[in-house]
Amino acid sequence: MEEKVIKFSAGMLVCLTVVFSIMYMKLPDVKEWAIARESVAYQPKEQEIQENMNDLALKDSEIVDEENHMQLRVALPGGVQGEQVEVSCDYLTQTIRIAIPHTDDSYFRNYPITGSSDHIEGLSYAQGKKEDIIEITTDRVYEIATEYDEAYYYLDFIDPHELYQYVVVVDAGHGGNDGGAEKSGVLEKNIDLAIVLALKELLDASEEDIRVYYTRTDDSNPSYERRVGLANKSDADLFISVHNNSYRRSSAIKGTEVMYSESFEGTFTSERLAEICMEELTEALGSRDRGLLEGDSIYIIKNSEVPVALIEVGFMTNKEELRLLNSAEYQEKTAEAIYRAIFRALEEVVAIEE
Repeated sequence: MEEKVIKFSAGMLVCLTVVFSIMYMKLPDVKEWAIARESVAYQPKEQEIQENMNDLALKDSEIVDEENHMQLRVALPGGVQGEQVEVSCDYLTQTIRIAIPHTDDSYFRNYPITGSSDHIEGLSYAQGKKEDIIEITTDRVYEIATEYDEAYYYLDFIDPHELYQYVVVVDAGHGGNDGGAEKSGVLEKNIDLAIVLALKELLDASEEDIRVYYTRTDDSNPSYERRVGLANKSDADLFISVHNNSYRRSSAIKGTEVMYSESFEGTFTSERLAEICMEELTEALGSRDRGLLEGDSIYIIKNSEVPVALIEVGFMTNKEELRLLNSAEYQEKTAEAIYRAIFRALEEVVAIEE
């Protein structure tokens, strides 16, 4: 009897060993399945909305609000107040989103959007659990003015130049899965962004009548087309892109370079903007002036329809310059120099126009 129990136990042990071995070999697949499920479950709201967008028709009319000349009118569903509607604008993609508290399925059939389609390239909607989203894609960058009454929500598309004396676009190079140059564990994209964020603080605090659009203020990676498109579609007075350099052959190479468009035609040239940037940067940083470079081989420079300067602040492959570039103090000095360059350039633009 005891011998049978021992044999049975040994058999069970073998079976359990085989089962656990199979499970162990399958564990990676189980883990990958769980991660995949988690990824689906926690998809960003933005992506979920995009996937469920439906085309929406616009009932065309020249002006829908005679008194205030508003260009677009959205009917408010029953029980929804104007203050409950939220409007946001992604200037990089020229996309306006109108979030309305959730309505029934008949809302978009029975209450058409009315207005002018002159500035509209796309109109769509998506119904969510808590709110409905109307998405409008425009042909250019516009500032949005809004008003509402008991029955309707009104929107107006305004050229930024009608509201501000100056319009500037600032681009932090690289981002996301494009780290740019890398040295000693330091990524260029992070230095570029740190400089731009320091510059943004200065521009936000400025009392000048200026509107600044940024291609990125986080670790994203907009396409080249969208970066230069933001400058072109806002008809910016200036377009500045911030980068940092590297050199494979020698760690002794250091200094500042600025690229410009040699083909840009305008009374205020891209080359003149580059000159001003170089003067301000080398004076503030004490860096070596490595000269201005023709940059039409670079997509955002070649395709810019406004004065453009691409600044290579320093060389990350130079040990001393990398140490400086990676310090908050040097980044702030760089931001201050670019800030001064922007307003020097704008003063010249105004002088030329006058």
